[in-house]
Amino acid sequence: MSRFPGFFALIVLPVLVLGLAACETPVPEQSLPELTFAHLKPIKLNVATIEVVSHYKQPLKPPNVEHLFPTPPLRALRRWAGDRLKAVGKSGSARLIIKKASAVETVLKKKTGFTATFTKQQSQRYDLSVEATLEIFADGRPRGRASAHATRFSTVREDASINTRQRLWFDLTEALVRDFDVEMENNIRRHLGAWIR
Repeated sequence: MSRFPGFFALIVLPVLVLGLAACETPVPEQSLPELTFAHLKPIKLNVATIEVVSHYKQPLKPPNVEHLFPTPPLRALRRWAGDRLKAVGKSGSARLIIKKASAVETVLKKKTGFTATFTKQQSQRYDLSVEATLEIFADGRPRGRASAHATRFSTVREDASINTRQRLWFDLTEALVRDFDVEMENNIRRHLGAWIR
């Protein structure tokens, strides 16, 4: 029998703890691309300045989850305005008013029963919505406006990792703002054509 049982216990215990800690591998953070619209041809407006104003306030609580997104819809719309709208005139102004830029999470009802036990089900649905109006002012008076809105949704499985969710959120936001871009450009050309250079 060993004369130093306590000594060996002190050595073995830390080794076991270190071994268990080594088994917990942290999930590596994924690197998502920057959401940009700089590759698209800018819409040149015959105004001296362009302002972006948000009337939408993020609730920062459920069911809204846009503040958790890698690129929240509000930030994506601001980036869209910076990349797509260019002031090339000497007078007048344009104002993009963001009215909505939300993402709402809904917990889906799961099926029950024997078959459901062995099936990975869709557990959450994400509904995204953006809406904005572009206004033109000259001589201190409104001269015209164009509006656009877009919606997108998707669901996610109950076993989805945080990286999977964030990728889904990013892809949804990108598709959402691209839809918005198409509608807004069409409406700018239809209603504000006289202000395009």
